[in-house]
Amino acid sequence: MTITLVIADDHPVVRDGLRGIFEGAEGFEVLGEAADGAEAVVLADRLRPDVVLMDLRMPGTDGVTAIRRLAERGNPARVLVLTTYDADSDVLPAIEAGATGYLLKDSPREALFQGVRAAARGEAVLSPAVASRLMGQLRAPAREELSRRELDVLRLIADGCTNKQAAARLFISEATVKTHLLHVYAKLGVKDRAAAVATAFQRGLFR
Repeated sequence: MTITLVIADDHPVVRDGLRGIFEGAEGFEVLGEAADGAEAVVLADRLRPDVVLMDLRMPGTDGVTAIRRLAERGNPARVLVLTTYDADSDVLPAIEAGATGYLLKDSPREALFQGVRAAARGEAVLSPAVASRLMGQLRAPAREELSRRELDVLRLIADGCTNKQAAARLFISEATVKTHLLHVYAKLGVKDRAAAVATAFQRGLFR
């Protein structure tokens, strides 16, 4: 299956480079390029890509605002942030706005391919550097403590497992995995997998 992409970055050289990387690999198709967040939203609405590669700091409409607008419009595209910034002030707002994942531009080419494939499947994607940053952040404590099984499920999700794969490893049904995830979301005060994994790292739930 071919994964379709829209690339949003204010630097033409970066857009050209990313287009070349993905068009030179099997299984990817770049549908369009955007120079700012507003253009990214327009293109995503018109072209309906599987994944939007979104820079954060762009003139005019920034990446976080664009991610939020796409979520508000119910656009099904998964947004994978691809930026040079891993500061605390950049990471969490992007994830909370609805980004499926967060990678840095110095990631190896294969990591970009894996990240886009995972994002297209709706899986949480976090580069190691970003995960480390999140672990150092202070947030409100969890409303309730996660059970051992809920932590087991969340660890597998953080490792990139799908619900089906997590179910197989834990010898439980896929429906039970989904139920555990819903409990995790409620206890951590988040709405999706990416935010759950980010919050778990940040609160030191994974050792």
